[in-house]
Amino acid sequence: MAQTIIYGASILTLDAEDSFYYPGTVEIEGDRIARIYHGNPSDEVLSDPSITAIDGTDKLVMPGFVDLHFHTSVAKLPLQEYLEEVWYPSVRALTPERAYIGALHSYCTAIKSSTTTVNDMYRFVGSLAEAAAKIGIRAVLSIEVALPEHKLDLLEDNKQLYLQHNGKESDQIRVWLGHEWICTSNLELMAEVGKMKKKLVTGLHIHLCESQQEVEDTRAKYGRAPVEIAYESGCLGLDTVAAHCVHLTDKDIGLLAKTAPQSPTTRAPTQSLETALSGCRLFKKKDASLAKPYNILRMATKNGAKELGIDAGVIAPRKTADLIVVFTPLLKNPPKRKMMLESHLVFGCNGSAVQHSIIDGMLVMKDFKVLALDKEKLRQDMDALFEEISEGMKSLIVK
Repeated sequence: MAQTIIYGASILTLDAEDSFYYPGTVEIEGDRIARIYHGNPSDEVLSDPSITAIDGTDKLVMPGFVDLHFHTSVAKLPLQEYLEEVWYPSVRALTPERAYIGALHSYCTAIKSSTTTVNDMYRFVGSLAEAAAKIGIRAVLSIEVALPEHKLDLLEDNKQLYLQHNGKESDQIRVWLGHEWICTSNLELMAEVGKMKKKLVTGLHIHLCESQQEVEDTRAKYGRAPVEIAYESGCLGLDTVAAHCVHLTDKDIGLLAKTAPQSPTTRAPTQSLETALSGCRLFKKKDASLAKPYNILRMATKNGAKELGIDAGVIAPRKTADLIVVFTPLLKNPPKRKMMLESHLVFGCNGSAVQHSIIDGMLVMKDFKVLALDKEKLRQDMDALFEEISEGMKSLIVK
């Protein structure tokens, strides 16, 4: 018997057949989707006290979003002018306790805005794993590996964290290698990262070509672009998430395609319903045919899940039950309802519409409230944390 049933809902499966149900029911047993069907279950089933029944009338059920490039943080700040003066000093000022509180807040925000999986590069993976387990989010975790003089993290640290924490919580928490970027690294370290990735048989989360200055500085120093160096060092591949990749040449694109032969739309990191709209606008500037809501939604769900090796991202039998229930305006005619839903989700919706979230078959957010947390206490903890981090930052700027 199903443990959780969502009934009377519009169901956007995003499966290979592009199936759509209205009204429909999703039954979940354990951590897996058991059945999807048109119509509602019987009154007898709905009255069973052993079942968690969620009324999906006038609501949408769809796969949860996968954030392929996530940073836990105590504050979100612009890149270039703040990187050395704010971002790095703030992460150097972290302790395991501070990282745990920051992760709780960041993961809570992610869940409330439609995300069920984060690919998080930060620090103190043990603290991140503890926070992810408490709140119930699915997480792929890594640290900011760089050269010792930058006072971030070392490759050996990442190896030990992989051995200690990978596969925790029934594989809901995984550990990858993380590499900050070429500006805090060199050819030798990137080669070591590539070798370690192969040795551990794990994935890699890396920043590449985020700014034009990064590309120009790398060419001036090494005679080639960041993507070329990553390719030569063995850091690219199907199990690598190369974040940003904004300033690419045709040669760069060719190397990425050679090591991970799939279209650019399958690799673009998408954080939430808000970010889906940003991604759509970005693709429209390059090629309007890539900006269809159909493609954007799959980038943010099934393609992201596939990139991280997670058996989720679609609503289908035997798939992992990572779902969200969205409170959003709906048309009554089923064919028009589906078409308008996809467009509305990308162009007109935002994270505040997510009412319930189910991750690994567990209800982690109900009626807009993340169940594992005391919101007011977390706010107070974050206020105190921000004060502590701010006080310690000035002495941690590396010139």
